[in-house]
Amino acid sequence: QVRLVESGGGLVQAGGSLRLSCAASGRTFSNYAVSWFRQAPGREREFVAGISPSGGTPYYGESVVGRFTISRDNAKKTVYLQMNSLKPEDTAVYYCAADPFTTVQAMSMSSRDLEVWGQGTLVTVSS
Repeated sequence: QVRLVESGGGLVQAGGSLRLSCAASGRTFSNYAVSWFRQAPGREREFVAGISPSGGTPYYGESVVGRFTISRDNAKKTVYLQMNSLKPEDTAVYYCAADPFTTVQAMSMSSRDLEVWGQGTLVTVSS
């Protein structure tokens, strides 16, 4: 079974950048669609970005289009989220999730029942 570990979170000023990583273990990672979600205190979990198993067809939530870029390196079993032009409203715990039986589009509409989740990494953007 695939396991996920996020890293790269931290404190950054508004307008700055961070790159999050989602490192996977397991031999079948290349079969999994992977998405990033985030959850701020008192708010519902929000889809951020997703990428298909092959690395094509990235998909983004409306609030991050043009600022965030998702990519993956299946040889390194890692998915990345490059976050630029960060805003205070991007402050949240960021989670990656993966599932071999769904599409990124489906993940963007519902995060329920996804097969595996990481533990999350905190991103704080100061104004």
